[in-house]
Amino acid sequence: MAVQASGANMPVVLLKDGATQTKGRDAQKNNIAAAKIISDIVHTSLGPRGMDKMLVDSLGDVTITNDGATILKEIDVQHPAAKMLVEIAKSTDNEVGDGTTSAVVLAGALLEQAESLLLQEVHPTVIVDGYRKAANKAKQYIKDISDQVASDDKSTLLKIAKTSMQTKLVRKDSDKLSDIVVKSVLAVAEKNGSNYTVDIDDIKVEKKSGGSIADSSILQGIVLDKEVVHSGMPKKITSAKIALINTALEISKTETDAKINISNPQQMKSFLDEESKMLERMVDKVVGSGASVVFCQKGIDDMSQHYLSKAGILAVRRVKESDLTKLAKATGGRIITNLDDLFEKDLGAADLVEERKIEEDRWVFVEGCKHPKSVTILLRAGSQRVVDEVERSVHDAIMVVKDVMELPSIVAGGGAPETFAATKIRSWSKSLEGREQLAAEKFAEALESIPLSLSENAGMDPIDTLASLRSKQLAGNKWTGIDVMKGKVVDLKSSDIVEPLAVKHQIISAAAEAACMILRIDDVIATAKSAGPPPGAEGGMPPGMGGMGGMGGMPPGMPDMGGMM
Repeated sequence: MAVQASGANMPVVLLKDGATQTKGRDAQKNNIAAAKIISDIVHTSLGPRGMDKMLVDSLGDVTITNDGATILKEIDVQHPAAKMLVEIAKSTDNEVGDGTTSAVVLAGALLEQAESLLLQEVHPTVIVDGYRKAANKAKQYIKDISDQVASDDKSTLLKIAKTSMQTKLVRKDSDKLSDIVVKSVLAVAEKNGSNYTVDIDDIKVEKKSGGSIADSSILQGIVLDKEVVHSGMPKKITSAKIALINTALEISKTETDAKINISNPQQMKSFLDEESKMLERMVDKVVGSGASVVFCQKGIDDMSQHYLSKAGILAVRRVKESDLTKLAKATGGRIITNLDDLFEKDLGAADLVEERKIEEDRWVFVEGCKHPKSVTILLRAGSQRVVDEVERSVHDAIMVVKDVMELPSIVAGGGAPETFAATKIRSWSKSLEGREQLAAEKFAEALESIPLSLSENAGMDPIDTLASLRSKQLAGNKWTGIDVMKGKVVDLKSSDIVEPLAVKHQIISAAAEAACMILRIDDVIATAKSAGPPPGAEGGMPPGMGGMGGMGGMPPGMPDMGGMM
């Protein structure tokens, strides 16, 4: 790409051929337009009355969801500015699990409001400064109206989980599922003084289509999507003692190649006998520890299977490392890497280990662990599409319950905190000097895009709803919000529509950061991909050397030699 040098007619080549550059206002307009399109895609899926999206990938697999992070992940965005919004959806999903759609809608609204300021010749840096100050204020105002709760208050956690599921496909079964979610999080929560920490990896989620959502259950133990290795083994063991083995119950191959010369059948027989004795000794060590169930991360030889079944031991092979870790946490056992170290004290315990048939598959259930630090949620639904969406909904619910346990503060849902913060920021913005005041006012307007989208998706009149919401909040009821299912503006405390404070803070932080980052970009340079070697240049010759055949090896400019003969 050539750029004209100042004061001369000679172009200066800076970039490769094919590279493109968009500068100034055009670059900003382009980036803002891309971000707004992303926001428009997801804004119709916000809230309990939001619509679902059907996403079809290149292989023809269908995903039906209204989860913002999943939608943006699946549509495979190419535009660099739009990718930033996808990133904020992902980071919000990883941090707090919920509010991904709200974060993207708010980021889109912030950029839309900034566009009108850019047209009024307000400098992007001024807008960015105004937005950052307003974001900090918004978080402060929302914190002021939050309620402190007890970290392990089950009734509050149920409300939180239920509110998260109200916006999903599983709304009708939210009572049952929220109970499962809360029980599972409370089971794996670790208490440190007065605080709790929750590692959601300790909650194993298994899903299986067939049955209904109401058939979903929680197990005080682990479910493995594996079957018992040998048909002769017992399929059910009560009061199980469980060995967790990280080594193969088979003869490992030698590192170096070896050759054995066998001259008669007897030698062959003794060779095989020795091999089977080695395997028998391995199994004897397992039997000697008193184990009645074996979960092995590696393989189990046919002969080992035979010896184990003779001893009446139930064995499962090729268990995933993550599942083995969860089994250790659930049963209280220790993972063994050397069979010589296997003793009774290393065994885990469970009331029941059983192979059950789930639809067409056979799964092993480990149930009745005394104080499990790892549990399993088994999800069921009529079809694979539905069970996938149930899994996404349960993930969000687990995350919001975790958020409240780690930061025990809650606010109302239904656009209440956003409207309250917007009203407060409008009055606070008057204390700012210069053009930052305009940016803060626009931030307040953008915050109101959340209640506007909620009411719009519910088929309510957005302007009337927002006006009613503002007037009730100004009258002093800070927990007034939109109850979308009733189609009214009500006190949400009485409707039990509550959300974690951590989610609201994350939404505002992520949206403001993304908007500020996009606004600061005034130049987009896209480099061209390397074109690769020209056709026909693969024969080892440098490009451009192919035309030498007809020259007879003579240098250019030599006189015609035909007349000299």
